[in-house]
Amino acid sequence: MGDVRRKYGFDPYLALIVAVGQMVIARGASWGQRDREPLDPYAYALLLVGPLAVLLHRRFPLLTTAAALAACDLFLIAGYAYGPSFISPGVLLVLLVVRGRRLMAWFMAGMTLASFLSYAWMVGNRDIFHSVWILTSIMLLMVVAELARIVRERRAERERTAEEESRRQASEERLTMAQELHDVLAHNISLIHVQASTALHLIDANPEQARSALATIKTASKEVLGEMRSVLDVLREGAPRSPTAGLDRLDELVERSGMEVSLERVGSRPLPSQVDRAAYRIVQESLTNAARYAPGSEVSVRLEFADGELVVQVSDTGATTPAVLSESGSGNGIPGMRERASALGGTLVAGPAGPGFQVEARLPLPEETS
Repeated sequence: MGDVRRKYGFDPYLALIVAVGQMVIARGASWGQRDREPLDPYAYALLLVGPLAVLLHRRFPLLTTAAALAACDLFLIAGYAYGPSFISPGVLLVLLVVRGRRLMAWFMAGMTLASFLSYAWMVGNRDIFHSVWILTSIMLLMVVAELARIVRERRAERERTAEEESRRQASEERLTMAQELHDVLAHNISLIHVQASTALHLIDANPEQARSALATIKTASKEVLGEMRSVLDVLREGAPRSPTAGLDRLDELVERSGMEVSLERVGSRPLPSQVDRAAYRIVQESLTNAARYAPGSEVSVRLEFADGELVVQVSDTGATTPAVLSESGSGNGIPGMRERASALGGTLVAGPAGPGFQVEARLPLPEETS
């Protein structure tokens, strides 16, 4: 039924409800109003015009509303019981308002008022209070319809807002995953490349050091596969996501970097997960850049837990051997680190420092609760 309504513009459920309601009320009203004409085939035919108009209302709004009003007037003029014939015009007026055809709805409401008042005067009922009652009833119906329209539009607006927010969050999540994948791949692939070059260079002259480089390649490849699986698992609904790398794994990161790295921590305190992840990725990307552009240099990593911020500083002393990967970078390393810092309300400065290079990030921290 839902497909029929969407494809052809029919309302079978509502039409059936109106048909049953009019028939039941007509029998009761006819039994209670003995002075009116009893129901006959002509009366039932007029009562079926309204449900048929409701069925076709989406495709022919003005024509069906006018047809239902005409059937209602004919039902009254024929002398049948008051009540059942009013249902279809009322439903159609409400549908016009709710579906956004307000001007047409108010025009047809005026036509309904004119026809009802004309019938009352025609049968000799010229009581001013009866006329006011008819006017009030139609106005009340239209006010209720307008309120229903407002409620419907506000609900639709809330749904649109929720959908836009959902799309925005999904876009942010995709951006985060892309950034995570970039950091993971850039660091580990660069490390694998450097170690592979070292192994090839030393495999004959120094097999033990070459073996160590190959072991580092094995560890790095396992790490990149694990982290990629962790990030991509988010794309599968309900899939668990393993904890993202943080500063607790910094020693492991330094160990497998293949460079001389000194690590210094000044102070300590629990960190929010976003800050913890960002600090780790900044150190990781900085080590990647050092391996790519400054091979053979000495690298120092300093973490300072100052008041209200975490200062991450990574500096190198400059390349001592040719930078075999200097032309293979993506160019997104430093901008990506700066974006991570900015997203947390922090700053990141990167540039030459003497013969080497230095990255310094300042990430704000919430106040510690006692």
